[in-house]
Amino acid sequence: MSSAALDRALGLVREVTDFPEPGVLFRDLTPVLADPSALRAVVDALADRLPPGVRTVLALEARGFLFAAALAATHGLGVVPVRKPGKLPAVADRVTFDLEYGTATFELPADTLVPGQRVVVVDDVLATGGTLAAATLLATRAGAVVESALVVLEIGALGGRGRVGVPVHAVRTV
Repeated sequence: MSSAALDRALGLVREVTDFPEPGVLFRDLTPVLADPSALRAVVDALADRLPPGVRTVLALEARGFLFAAALAATHGLGVVPVRKPGKLPAVADRVTFDLEYGTATFELPADTLVPGQRVVVVDDVLATGGTLAAATLLATRAGAVVESALVVLEIGALGGRGRVGVPVHAVRTV
């Protein structure tokens, strides 16, 4: 994967002001997902940051699902979706956490992680760190070993990396 291909891919990220509420600058990676070569460049960049020995990718709802599933499928890994409430038929655990603009809850599906299982958490954007910290907590409480978190974009000024509790690897920091 070339640096130019990754730069082109990340150049597709759309900035949306005042979404989902006034004062928030939302980074929309949908144009990256819609472009096959851009998606491949980003997935390859995430793979370059994949720790050795990991067997499972925790995918965070919603755009994290797409990047995590592509990463897992291309590297022979399992994928476990971390969902919002009411989406899973069997829930192992749940946690409520703070967002940049409110609160949210994540649930871990039952019977998907076992003690000692080595995992990475994958999401699209790291802002204040609430979503990554919540997913890390869910995996840890299930007995899994969270090796790191992988994100496409990190909004460095918000300091979210410090809340996550595991090494964070960002394809790009803005």
